Amino acid sequence: MTLPIALQLWSVKEDAAIDFFGTLEKVAQMGYDGVEFAGYYGKNASEIKSVLNKLGLKIAGAHVSADQIIHHIDKVIAFEKELGNKYVVCPWANFTSLEEWKEFAEHLQQSGKKLAESGLTLVYHNHAHELVVFENEYILDILLNSVPTNLLKAELDTYWLEFAGVDAVEYMSKHKGRTPLIHVKDMAPSKEESTEVGNGIMNIKGIVQQAKLNSAEWLIVEQEAFTKPQLESVEVGLNNLKMILAEA
Repeated sequence: MTLPIALQLWSVKEDAAIDFFGTLEKVAQMGYDGVEFAGYYGKNASEIKSVLNKLGLKIAGAHVSADQIIHHIDKVIAFEKELGNKYVVCPWANFTSLEEWKEFAEHLQQSGKKLAESGLTLVYHNHAHELVVFENEYILDILLNSVPTNLLKAELDTYWLEFAGVDAVEYMSKHKGRTPLIHVKDMAPSKEESTEVGNGIMNIKGIVQQAKLNSAEWLIVEQEAFTKPQLESVEVGLNNLKMILAEA
């Protein structure tokens, strides 16, 4: 079993801001199977879809702000359906109290229900702060356990799990069947920044193997710190991940 590989476009946001469609073309030329959006740079859904079709790129998902998901869900649904995207990913939320997290979970459930009724799926993407423990449970687990599985999936960012001191492979195994999207991001030896996938210290092969066991649909390359041009780095990450995937 193999898995398609997408690029989280936040990784090349400076290039995308200058020439969005040109950047998509370069990503396709590298050999990526798809992309995950992090903004649309003023383009409408139909023109983006047309470019993707021309380039042969599929959509792994789209990061959409919590504000948009909670307060403008009908607009989100219309855009994402026209685009042809299935997974609407909440990329960030942070609160100071357990009560606020639980209230947020209620909002996600309401939006997740609307998305599901439209044939779309709501997903939550973690950072490290959701791995803080409240009442003997990670915030991320509280969030996931508060919303029915069919209304909220998890996009596990394996880098941030490890950054928080949580074994990524072990945590992934806890949520089999709920992780359609896996962020594959490697950790530099300093343990303070990311690096090209395959050039760091994380157990990428183990993550890929567990992603298969979890019935994940996409491996998504992401990188946030660079020592060389962004497009060059994400091509290195893709080629390394392809080799690891072939061995896993």
